[in-house]
Amino acid sequence: MSKTLIPAQRRERIQEYLALHRIVPSSELSRLLNVSEATVRRDLEWLEKEGVVERTHGGAVLSQRMRMEPQYMQRAARYVEEKRAIGLQAVSFIEEGDIVFINSGTTTTQMIKQIPRDANITVFTNNIQAALEVGEVGYELILLGGDFQPTSNSVAGRFAIEILNQVYADKAFVSVDGISLRHGCTVPSSVEAELIRKMLERTQGVRTILVDHSKWGVVSNFEVTRLDQVHRLITDDGLDRHTREMLADLPVEVVIANVQR
Repeated sequence: MSKTLIPAQRRERIQEYLALHRIVPSSELSRLLNVSEATVRRDLEWLEKEGVVERTHGGAVLSQRMRMEPQYMQRAARYVEEKRAIGLQAVSFIEEGDIVFINSGTTTTQMIKQIPRDANITVFTNNIQAALEVGEVGYELILLGGDFQPTSNSVAGRFAIEILNQVYADKAFVSVDGISLRHGCTVPSSVEAELIRKMLERTQGVRTILVDHSKWGVVSNFEVTRLDQVHRLITDDGLDRHTREMLADLPVEVVIANVQR
């Protein structure tokens, strides 16, 4: 690319590149645009102010907004094997006698489906879809009450919060719709965000986030937690190298689930 590109042209090229790759190191942009990394940083600062990108240590990620929650069946059809692998990895961290919080979502549905039916545990969840799919189980599965949320096949609201206020869990496993270094973990529903925050607040042990790699860089409307406030992040092996390097700087254990494709 030419050195004579004006700032507007460089920024357009950066956006085009990120639209294809979603995440890019500054050194790569410097090479592609044939400009200094200082120039790239200034362009990224400008794009971040416009809400187009989120700067990271050594690069940038495309900022994707999720303003409305997709229907459950639409989400369930995406990245099925990745979610199954993440769910199986999450189940491996449950121990005998645990009381566990698990929220709604297609990834947590995959997790609940893989819990051994004779496990000696108690699960509290607002995930109606998972409860219907697993049917009769040997462990104690307690479905929270509350207002029905048809988009997510779940319940939430005041009654669900009141039940959670009476319980302390050993572990929490929650899935979210977006994850970002700057904006943390986010979801598009205010009532689901409130419920997740309460689950995390009432957990005495390890708090775990479950997300497939497509959620990285997505930002929705309601924050549930910052990444430095959780203990573990379970994702799949589709997560790119640059993102893994960024996560290595955080005080959170990152577990990569290998997907059988």
